[in-house]
Parts: sequence; C-alpha cells; structure tokens
Amino acid sequence: MDWFPLYNSLRIALIASVIVFFSGIFSAYYIAKLPPAVKGVLDVVLTLPLVLPPTVVGYFLLMLMGPRRPFGAWVLETFGTKMVMTWYSGIFAAAVVAFPLMYRTVRGAFESFDETLAYSGQTLGLSNTFIFWHIRMPACRQGILAGTVLAFARALGEYGATSMIAGYTPGKTATISTTVYQLWRTDNDVLAFKWVLVNVAISAVVLLAVNLLEKKQRRSAGR
Repeated sequence: MDWFPLYNSLRIALIASVIVFFSGIFSAYYIAKLPPAVKGVLDVVLTLPLVLPPTVVGYFLLMLMGPRRPFGAWVLETFGTKMVMTWYSGIFAAAVVAFPLMYRTVRGAFESFDETLAYSGQTLGLSNTFIFWHIRMPACRQGILAGTVLAFARALGEYGATSMIAGYTPGKTATISTTVYQLWRTDNDVLAFKWVLVNVAISAVVLLAVNLLEKKQRRSAGR
C-alpha cells in the first residue's frame, strides 16, 4: 500500500483542526455577546456548511478560490500560488466543513459556563483576558476538547468538497476518502477495503475519545 493518502489526510485534518480550534473558540465567545438578532443571523451563516451537501460547499470554494475568480486570481498573481488542485487546497475544504462542529460545541460549553465565576474574578481585579484563559477555558475544557476531536474526525473523513477543490492526484492530493472512491471506480475492491478499514479504525478511536470526554464531563458536572 502507498501510505501517502493516510499521511496527506492526517496533515490536512491536523492543520484544519488547528484553524477551527482558534476560529471556533473566537467566534463562539464573541458572537455570544452580540444582540440576539445579529447572533441568530451569524449562527445560520456559520452553521450552514454543516447542513449543505459537501459538493455545494466545494462549489462555493471553487467560486472563491479558482484561478479565474477574484481571490484566487489575486493570490496567483501576487504570490504565484494556486489555491486549487493542490494538497493544501484540502485544508480549506476540511476547515470549512469542520468549523460548524467546533463552533456549536464550544458555544454550548460557553453557554453552560457559570458566569458568576467571571464576575467574581472581575471583583478581584482580574483582567478579562486572564479570566478567559485561566477560568473560562479550564471550566469549559471538556466541551472544547470534544469539539476539537469531532472537528478532526470530520476533517479527516471529508470527501465532497475536497474532491472538488483538491481533486485526486496520487502522491500529491490523494486523501483516504478520494483514494477509496478511485479504487472503487477501477474495481480494485481489495485495496479499497483496506483503506476503508484504516478509516474505520481511526474513526473508532476518535469516537471512543469523544465518549470518554463526555463521561468525564458528566462526572465533573455531578460533583
């Protein structure tokens, strides 16, 4: 077996997870402070990739990053870098489809946070930055970790948007999901099944980690 699809899938998923980790926390924290009407609109926009077909997400990304589109053309002209049909194109697709999971999970964790802890810190003269990193984040860590794991799993298994924006080139842009499809198309069921088992094994480990985090969170809440 050529293990490049596994390596490529893992690096795409890891980089995308780092991106959605910070963007998801930032969005969940600041959007929660906005007026209900604005918050409702932004919730719909940010969660839309969760319910849209992945191919539709990929289409929108192509409309934005294609070499003949405004943003893609500007990047190509300025930096000489293509935004599509490269291995890192998959990062954009994975990050977009994984972001809603991180955002909604972290938002739920922040909404369940006991704000009296933050008010107590303010009465002691602690800065909002200190309260956020040393009080709010530790209190919500189980939800944040669960969101991160789910986002990683979603990024790792992404196919629709990735196949549209990154394509399938063995040794360059191939991921586990696109490799399984291509092997199936060429009637190589034996090798396709091996990759399916690899994906199932990774997904099982990820789901086990999420379950352990949820049990730990329930135990902490029950104390």
